[in-house]
Amino acid sequence: MAGAAAATPLVSYRETWRRKAVLQALYADYYRRIAKLLKPGPTLELGAGSGQLREHVPDAVLTDIQSAPWLDGTADAQALPFQDASFNNIVLLDVLHHVENPSLFFAEAARVLRPSGRIVMLEPAITPLSGIFYRYLHPEPVDMKQDPFTDVPADPERDPYDANQAIPTLLFRRRRAEFSHHFPDFNISSVRYLSLFAFPLSGGFRRWSLIPALFVRPLLVLEDGLLLLLGPAMAFRLLVMLERQ
Repeated sequence: MAGAAAATPLVSYRETWRRKAVLQALYADYYRRIAKLLKPGPTLELGAGSGQLREHVPDAVLTDIQSAPWLDGTADAQALPFQDASFNNIVLLDVLHHVENPSLFFAEAARVLRPSGRIVMLEPAITPLSGIFYRYLHPEPVDMKQDPFTDVPADPERDPYDANQAIPTLLFRRRRAEFSHHFPDFNISSVRYLSLFAFPLSGGFRRWSLIPALFVRPLLVLEDGLLLLLGPAMAFRLLVMLERQ
């Protein structure tokens, strides 16, 4: 397994995490917010990457489409290798916008979740300001014209990092009224804007950062006070909670 991990970007992401204190501070806040929304009981993370959810949910089952020694296994979000009604929660952080056909994921999530189980996800938000950043300063594309409810032919050669950052905004903001029609197993319980300044200034998983780690917490406190006013215009993130019927 270690050899397989060395061929993937997961090792380099984990090393970046270890070196970059500002990234640790920012994502710790994300994971704390996610953990507060989880129900007691078995929790599955998809796209667990460098494995930081376990610091906040110690017994979580960590999976990714690629293998790594610190993960519990591999799993494709569109074909989950778990029995029916196995989990109370599914967590995704920056995963849904990489899924080739979201409808397959929601069908699988409905199968492996117990009644009233939750999907909690944190994803890109495309707002007037963040959209400029994501379109011109981020390597992943933004296609607001894609129909998030229509499946595309599966591509066996598809890179797991292919993405459309617009998908979460389309599903949970622009076309939210259609969601329950297409995915009747789930209710949208909450959709919150997050991240105004700290996320773009951190540089994410790139080597650079425009702020030191000690500034992250004060910035996040300031953001929380401004999100109601500025979130629709400039937020970089959506925090979404769905509940299974």
